[in-house]
Amino acid sequence: MSKLFVYYTNSGNGEVVSKRVRELGADLRRVQPKKDLPKSFLGKMLSGGFQASVKYKAKLDNFDFDISQYDEIIIGSPIWNGRISSPINSVLGALDLTEKKVTFILYSASGKADKSVQRISKEYPSARVIVLKEPKKYGDELEKIDI
Repeated sequence: MSKLFVYYTNSGNGEVVSKRVRELGADLRRVQPKKDLPKSFLGKMLSGGFQASVKYKAKLDNFDFDISQYDEIIIGSPIWNGRISSPINSVLGALDLTEKKVTFILYSASGKADKSVQRISKEYPSARVIVLKEPKKYGDELEKIDI
């Protein structure tokens, strides 16, 4: 089965996860918004949190939306204000995942992602969800990834 990991990272957690997912045989496709978040920690928290809470869809820089050659799509997103990041909202709004096996890998500073898991369960009822607590800091969290 061919697998694609589509992910966004802002603080490096997504990069750590992508290395593990690549080891497990998936291709990688990183999402990059056209406009970055502010540089300051507080600015990132406020801007990213607001964008996530209103399900904002960030404009993406040169993203290839063709997933036809893959059987499984794995979506990786940081959690902002309890929700999926705005770049991943863009991906979810553009991809047709109805005929795909779907797994979400969410990375959160607290290790909690209840609002995101509820949204995913509602919109993608057959999708698996893996929630990781800051995998860059807690490397053993990567052991939860079993794609």
